[in-house]
Formats: sequence, structure tokens, C-alpha cells
Amino acid sequence: MLDFDVKIAKFLEQFIDKGAYANVLEGLRNTMIIAVAGLVIGILIGTLIAIVRVLPKYRTLPRVLDGFCSFYVGLFRGTPIVVQLLVFYYVVLPLMGFTRLDSVTVAIIVFGMNSGAYISEIMRSGILSVDPGQMEGGRSVGLGYGATMMKIVIPQAVKNILPTLGNEFIALVKETSVVSFVGATDLYKAFRSIGSRTYEYMVPYLIMAMIYIGVVCIITLGIKLMERRLRKGDRK
Repeated sequence: MLDFDVKIAKFLEQFIDKGAYANVLEGLRNTMIIAVAGLVIGILIGTLIAIVRVLPKYRTLPRVLDGFCSFYVGLFRGTPIVVQLLVFYYVVLPLMGFTRLDSVTVAIIVFGMNSGAYISEIMRSGILSVDPGQMEGGRSVGLGYGATMMKIVIPQAVKNILPTLGNEFIALVKETSVVSFVGATDLYKAFRSIGSRTYEYMVPYLIMAMIYIGVVCIITLGIKLMERRLRKGDRK
């Protein structure tokens, strides 16, 4: 017990007296920025891919686009996020001449592209779960395919897949722990730094785990509140 008290004392000394809390707050901020921005980018990319995947394949262009989207999804779902991050940061972006992008921006781009591959399949299943009569109804009142999809089908699909989107957001928050590989400060890097200074990792990592659990609980509560509000809207 006395040994654990010493560990806590060392942690508090670094966290408060030595100002390590500033790094933790920066890490938490970067973690949430990367996760939220990555989810937004992922939803945009995933929605576009899902629309392409459900397009009728009567013409050449839809078939070509579907092939490209299938390759994109297979590429990002078939490789670990840390490999994608390293390849983009150290290989792809330098070859393209983007050498001044900071690590957080690169992480946002990579996490968004990765999330887009997963959300595309989520969104596609959500679109297919909507009654086909909704598309026929929209077309019958004069709306084009794209307008019907965006104004009628997609909103209903989002309601169906909201819990799964919430799970994707939670996964993004947890996966941000790998951004330290490209030098970005996240929660993992901030608490690892405290442990390396005190040579005691037990307390920093326990606190880090508690913060992740707290963030996930808040996200889960937010998703439940959104689902409840949508259900009330459906009853009206």
C-alpha cells in the first residue's frame, strides 16, 4: 500500500508541480479533434461511396466508379490504421510535396479516409434497409435520383445506422492512441511521457484508461439521447 502511495505521489508531482497536465489537456484536445474531424470526413466519404455502390450498373461510368470504390474500401479495410498513418506521413505525402503538414492534420486526413471505408459499408446497409417505395415515391413527385437519395433516403438511413455510427466514433477515439507514431501528442503520448520521467507507469496508465472510459461513456450517453429524440420525432 505504501508503495502505491509513492507511485501516486510521483505522478502528482509530475502532473501538477511539473506541469504535465498541460500535455494531458493537449493530448485530450488532439484526440477529440482527430476523432471528430475524422468522423465527419468519414461520413462524407462513406456517404458518397455508398451512393455509388447502390447506383444501378446499367452504364459504364457507374461500373467504373463502383470498381474504384471497391478497391478503396478493400485497401483501407485490409490494412491496419497505424500502417496507413506511417505510409501517408513518411511516404505518400512527401512524394506529393506536402512536407509542411503537421502530424495532427495528417492524422485527421488518414483517420477520415479510413473511417470513410467502414462508414461506406454501414451507410450502404442503411440505404438498403430503407423501403424501396421511398425512392419510388420521390421519383414520382418529380425529384431526380440524387435529390431523392439526399432528401428522402439518406435521412432515413442515418436513423437506422445511428448506433453503428456511434460505435465507429468510439473506435476512432480509441484508435487515436497510434498517432504518437508520427509525433502527434495524444493521451497515450502524454501519459507515457509522465511514466518515462518517473519510471512508474502504473498510475499514469490507470488514469489514462479512466479518461478513455469517461469519454466513451459520454459519447454513449449522447448517442442514446439522440436515438431517444429521433424516436419521439417518429412517433409524432
